[in-house]
Amino acid sequence: MSFIEELRWRGLIHDLISGTEEYLNEHKVSGYLGVDPTGNSMHIGNMVPVMMMVHLQRHGHYPVLLVGGATARVGDPSGKDAERPLMSAEQVDANAAAIRDQLARFMDFETPENPARMVNNYDWFQGIGFLDFLRDVGKHITISYMMGKESVKKRIASDSGLSYTEFAYQLLQGYDFLHLYENEGVKLQVGGSDQWGNITTGTELIRRKLGHEEKAFAVVCPLLTGATGAKLGKTAGGKNVWLDPERTTPYEFYQYWLGLSDEDVIKCAKIFSLKDRETLETMIATHHEDPARRQLHSQLAEELTERLHGTEGLENAKLMTDFFFGRIKSKEALQKLNAKQWTEVAKASDLKTLTKADIAEGIGVLNLLTQIGATSSNGEARRAIEKDKSVKVNMEAITDSNATIQTSDLFFDRYLFLQKGKKNKFIIEISE
Repeated sequence: MSFIEELRWRGLIHDLISGTEEYLNEHKVSGYLGVDPTGNSMHIGNMVPVMMMVHLQRHGHYPVLLVGGATARVGDPSGKDAERPLMSAEQVDANAAAIRDQLARFMDFETPENPARMVNNYDWFQGIGFLDFLRDVGKHITISYMMGKESVKKRIASDSGLSYTEFAYQLLQGYDFLHLYENEGVKLQVGGSDQWGNITTGTELIRRKLGHEEKAFAVVCPLLTGATGAKLGKTAGGKNVWLDPERTTPYEFYQYWLGLSDEDVIKCAKIFSLKDRETLETMIATHHEDPARRQLHSQLAEELTERLHGTEGLENAKLMTDFFFGRIKSKEALQKLNAKQWTEVAKASDLKTLTKADIAEGIGVLNLLTQIGATSSNGEARRAIEKDKSVKVNMEAITDSNATIQTSDLFFDRYLFLQKGKKNKFIIEISE
C-alpha cells in the first residue's frame, strides 16, 4: 500500500493536487508540515496532519516539520472570525520550543534512513527586507488571486474585516514552500483542509517564479469531525484536549478516547492508531460484534496515552480510572497512589478544603461530613453512619459516630478520601 493509499484508507485525504499520487509512487520526496506556535501546546485537532507526516516517514519519504517562528508573529486568518492578538517575540519563541518537543514524540529524528528534520521559518524571514519581499515575491501573485481565497473572502465579508497583515499571510506561507523547494528540495506540503488556500499559493508561487515545468505537490486532510458533524477533540465542557499534560492530564486524555461514540472511535482509530490495516480491521470487526464491551475504545486510549505520555502516564491514567469508577476498594490500594497522582485525582474530583488548624486536634467525623457539605446537619451525618452504614474514610467503613479524623489519617500529610453512599465521593485537601 502506497503513502496516498494509506492516507485514503485512513480517511486522511480531503484534497490533493493533480499528479501528487503518481509522483509520490515513483519518487521518494521531502514533504513538510507547518505549525505556527500561537500557543504553547498542540491539541488533538492539530494532530491529524501530524499523523500524515508520521505515515509519510513510515513510507520512506523525508519529513520536514516547520515551526512558524515568523508566521506566528503575523497570524493566519484561516478559520478565524477575528484577528489574533499579536504576541511578543519572546512568547513566540517559548511556544515554538514547546511545540518542537511535542512533535518529537511522534516523529523519528534518529533513524539513519529518513530522519525527520525541524526548521523554523524565522531563520530565513529575519534577513528579508520588506521591499525585497515585495519585489521578489509580491509581484508574482496578483490581488485577484489572493482575493479568491475562501479565508480572505469570508473575513472581508465579516464585521471584523481583514487587516493587511493577515491578508499578506498567504504570501508568507507561500514563500515558505518556495524557500524549502529551492534550498531543501521539498516537493510536497501537507496540512489541514483549512490551509488549502495558503498551500496552493505556495505551489502557484513556485510555478510562476521558477517556471511551469517545476513540480510542487500538496495533500490536505479533513478537519476532525464526528458523526454528527461537530468538531471532535473537545471535552464535554467544551475545552480542547491538549497534548500538554499541564493543560490536559494523562487521565483526562485517556478518558476522552474512552468516551467517544461507537462511530467516532472507528474513525479516530483509523486516523490516530499506528497499527496496520489488517490489525485495525480485525479490531473494528470485533468492535462491531460487541460494541458494549468498548474494547476498541480501551485499545485506542491505551495506545495514544502511552505514545504521548509514556508508560508511567498510561499507568497513572488507568489507576485514576480505577479510582473514579470504584475499582479501588481498599486503603491499601489508595496507598499505592503517589503524591503526583493524588494531585491529579484532586484536580479531577469534587475537591473540598480544610485548613491544618481544622484538623490539628482531630476533627469529629460528624463535623467533617457537615463541614464539607456531604450532609446538611450532624443529625443526618449520624444517621448515615449508624443507620445507613454508608460512610467510609479512606475506603474503611465508619461505624462509630464519635470517631475523629487525625492528621495521621492523611495521605502525604495533605489528602483524605471520604465517601457517603456509592456515588458521593470527596477528596479533602488540607491547606495552610
